[in-house]
Amino acid sequence: MIAADKLLLRAGERVLVADLDWRAGAGECWCVIGRNGAGKSTLLRALAGMRAPDGGTVLLDGRPLAQWPLLQLARRRAFLAQSRSDAFAYRVMETVLMARHPYHADRYWEGSDDHLAAEAALRALDVLDLAQRDVRTLSGGERQRVAIAALLAQDTPLLLLDEPANALDLAHQVSVMRLLAQLCREQGKTVVMVGHDLNLAHRVASHALLLMGDGAWRAGSVAEAMQPELLSACLGHPIQTLVHGERTIFLAVE
Repeated sequence: MIAADKLLLRAGERVLVADLDWRAGAGECWCVIGRNGAGKSTLLRALAGMRAPDGGTVLLDGRPLAQWPLLQLARRRAFLAQSRSDAFAYRVMETVLMARHPYHADRYWEGSDDHLAAEAALRALDVLDLAQRDVRTLSGGERQRVAIAALLAQDTPLLLLDEPANALDLAHQVSVMRLLAQLCREQGKTVVMVGHDLNLAHRVASHALLLMGDGAWRAGSVAEAMQPELLSACLGHPIQTLVHGERTIFLAVE
C-alpha cells in the first residue's frame, strides 16, 4: 500500500529519519512512536505527499507519490493533521461532505451517496447529533471526532492520522482506536497513525515504527518493536511492562 525507499527527512541541519526502508500493507495498523521533535509529524506529511523528502522516495501502490495526479491521490489516501483552524461558519455536515470532493470534483455534493457516507461517518464517531452545528462552536474533542468522520467519509484505503486521540476523553479515545483497528481488520484498510499512549497503541496496532530522534529507526510487529528496552531508548525515559491477564501494560519508571 505505502512504502518508503531510502527515505531521508531533515529539519534544518538535523537528520530526523535516515535510510528508511519500510512498508505498510493492506489490513495493517501502524503506530509511529517517538519523543517530541523526533520527526513523527514530518514523516506523516511526507507519506501523505504534503512534504517533499530530502532524499529517497515514497511509493503508493508501487508508484512514486510525485507521479500521482492530486485527484487520484485524494481517492487513495486521507490525512488527518495534528491541528486545524476553522475560519468560516461551516456546519458539521458541510465539513464532512467536503471530504467527498475527490469523487465529485465537478459539482457540489448533491448526491444521496455523499450524504449517506457523511451520515454513516458521523454516526460512527458519535457526532451525528451535531450535524447542523457550526464547527466553530464545538469543543476540541467534538471537533476532533468531526475531523475523523471526514477522514472516514473520504473512503480511502490508506488513512494517515497525526495523533487521532488528541483532545478526546477516555471513552472516545478507546472507541476511536477500536474503530481504526476494525477498519483494518474487516475492510482491509491500512492505518498509519502517530500516538503517544503506549497502552492504546499496543491494544490496537499490529505494527510499530519507532523514530529514535537521530535518524535511526526500528520497525516491526508490535511484539517485536514495542519492547521495553527499545521504547526506553526511543522515548528517552525508562519503560517497564506489567502483564495483567492477557494485557501488557506499559509504565514509565519513576
